Amino acid sequence: MREFRAICAALGALMLAAAAFAEAETGDGGARGRQLFALCTQCHGVDGGGRREYQAPAIAGLPQWYVSGQLEMFRSGLRGQHFDDAEGMRMRPMSLALASDADLQAVSAHTASLPLVPQASTLPGNAAVGSAYYGPCIGCHGLQGEGREPLFAPPLVGQSDWYLLSAMQKYKAGARGYGLRGGDHPPALAQRAALAQGMAGFSQVLASEQAILDVIAYILSLEPSAGGGE
Repeated sequence: MREFRAICAALGALMLAAAAFAEAETGDGGARGRQLFALCTQCHGVDGGGRREYQAPAIAGLPQWYVSGQLEMFRSGLRGQHFDDAEGMRMRPMSLALASDADLQAVSAHTASLPLVPQASTLPGNAAVGSAYYGPCIGCHGLQGEGREPLFAPPLVGQSDWYLLSAMQKYKAGARGYGLRGGDHPPALAQRAALAQGMAGFSQVLASEQAILDVIAYILSLEPSAGGGE
C-alpha cells in the first residue's frame, strides 16, 4: 500500500511539474517565443522599447492580439507593400520568416509579456489643446488610450511620440490603410483592413501637423494601465 501511495504521489508531482512547465512555455511564448524575439531586437531593441534610428516602434507590452494581428497583416500583404512605407516594407519579409501560426503566436505572446518601456517626449505639442482633438479617438482607442480588442484598436498610451506622428502621416498620405490588396482574405483580416481604412479616413480630420502634435502630446500625458485593452 505504501508503494502504491508513493507511486501516486510521484505521478501527482510529475503532473504538477508538467503543468507548470506548460504554463511557462505558453504564458510568455516559451523558449520559441524568446528565440524568435531575438530577430526583433535588431530593430525594436533588446527591451522592445523601439529604436528611432530605424523608425521601429516600441512593441514591449503590446497586447498579443494586436501584435499577432499586425504580423498576419504583414504576412498576407495587407500591410507593408506601399512604396511610401519603407519601414513597413522592411517589416514584411521579417513576418514571412515566421514559418507557422504557432511561431506567430509564440513571438507575440513573448512580446506581450515584456514590461512597457517608458517613452520620453521628443516633439512639441500642447496637451491641453490636444485633449479636444482626442475626443473622436475615444470610441476606438478608449478614454485612457488603452485600446479595444473588438475594434482591433491598439493601445496608444506608452507609445513613442515620433512613431505616432509617423503613423498619422502615413495614414494621411494613404501609405497605411490603403485597402485590400487583392485575393481572398479571411474575414478577420478583411475586418482589420477595413478598420485601418477607417483610420486613414479619420486622419484627415486632423487638418494640420500642429493638430497632430497636440493630440499626440495629450496621448503622452495619459497613464498606461495594465491589461492592454479589452
